Order: sequence, then C-alpha cells, then structure tokens
Amino acid sequence: MIKPTSGNDDHSIPEGDGAKENNSEKIKDTSSEKSYHIDSDWREVRAKFIRGEQAETDPQNQGGISYQSKPLGPKWAHPIAVPESGCILVATEKLDGVRTFERTVVLLLRSGNRHPEEGPFGVVINRPLHKKIKHMKPTNLDLATTFSDCSLHFGGPLEASMFLLKTGGKLKLPGFEEVIPGLCFGARNSLDEAAGLVKKGVVKPQDFRFFVGYAGWQLDQLTEEIESDYWYVAACSPNLIYGGSSDSSSESLWEEVLQLMGGQYSELSRKPKQDT
Repeated sequence: MIKPTSGNDDHSIPEGDGAKENNSEKIKDTSSEKSYHIDSDWREVRAKFIRGEQAETDPQNQGGISYQSKPLGPKWAHPIAVPESGCILVATEKLDGVRTFERTVVLLLRSGNRHPEEGPFGVVINRPLHKKIKHMKPTNLDLATTFSDCSLHFGGPLEASMFLLKTGGKLKLPGFEEVIPGLCFGARNSLDEAAGLVKKGVVKPQDFRFFVGYAGWQLDQLTEEIESDYWYVAACSPNLIYGGSSDSSSESLWEEVLQLMGGQYSELSRKPKQDT
C-alpha cells in the first residue's frame, strides 16, 4: 500500500488535517526556489532518439525506416529510467483496487533529486471533480472572483491547494516554478501573484488548473514503489499533461499514455481492472 508523506511544514504547501502520516518531507517556498528550465527541444530530441531505438528493435519494422525521416507527432510518451521533474508516474495494475491512485497519471512537480530531504511531490492530472471553484463557496477573494469559473481536480490524498499555470513557453513569471517549458505550478501562497497576472491581462483564468490535494513521498519511498512495479515512469509531450478536457474520464489519459508508450505498456491499457 502506498504511504504518501506530508509536506505541511512548508509555507508554500498549506497545512491540512489530511496530511499527517509522515511529516519528514519539507518543501521549500516556490517563490524563493530557483526555477530550472528544461529545454523543450532536448526533451523532444530524446523522444526521437528513444523512438529510433524502438524502431530498430521492432520486428514489424521490416524496412528499417529511420526515425529521423518521420516527424515525432503532436503527442508522444516513452518510459524513462528514473523520475525527473516534469515526468509522469503512470499507475500499474498493482494499484487496481487502491481507489486513491487506481489508473492515475501523476505529474511530478519536483523529483526530489536535487534536494533529497524535500522528497518528490506532484499532482494527479486525470481526476476531474466536475465542479468549479465557485461551487465550493471559497472564502478567499481571488478564488471567489478571479478564479470562480476554473475547474477543480483531485490532486492527491495530502491536504494542500495547488495549481498549474499554462504560459505557452513564452513567459518567465517570477514567483512561479517551471515544471516543463510552458507550464508552471504554484500553491496557495502564490494566489495573489496569480490573480495579479490575470488582472493585468498577462494570462487568462482558463490558463489555470486547480487541484484539491497533492501526492508526496520520501525519495527512497518513491524509489521503492517504482522498483516494486506500482508506477511506470515516463516522459510525455506537454499537450498530454495540459491538453485534455477538464471533463474527460479519469481513465482516458491513462490509456492514451500507455498506448503511446507502446509494447507491454500498450497491452496493459487494454486489460480489465484486476479483482481485489
């Protein structure tokens, strides 16, 4: 069973009653943490290289078609060896029956590799709650006005308010940490800055996606879960992370990512849920 850790000692992750299993993880304030830029071209080059390796070992590739002569396409996903910031964790069949994480896709906001004492954390990106912020009758003025029509998503079992901000890759926004080019994240302490950007017309309310809760681990804990085959670790195109409809079913993205990963992963996407 997965035992997520809490990050409620941090100013950027609000303290909540549901995150008390383990308080060893401390997440630094996103506004003071240096933002590390991941070159989108490098991610795409890696994806092309990996697809080329797959083509060379594919018995159906009789003609030996070079991956360099074929465009990567708008959507792609492939497995990677170790977690990195901006990667995704794809639930395996071992999590069937574990309601919190069953057939989920988790976007890892920080991998924990740079600062192991913090631990990795992220948000589930394929669990829409089919509610808008205004339906929750928020007391925060920015949530009640500027962001009232934004959709809500289940982000994980730990208590915190998180959001993703789609910038299109053209903006560098102080106070927000970049996950992958064109996508930043923030927490409750960043709401004032986020609302200010909307009021200035720099971004729009629909560029935000809000999450109730998040998922966090100790670094060795996530490593053990991956080695125990609870998660597949993958890199994917940005439009898979942020391009889906807010009303899409929770399993559609899970299935699409696995199919794009190909091979044994594609086979898993067609399997019925395991009995528990």
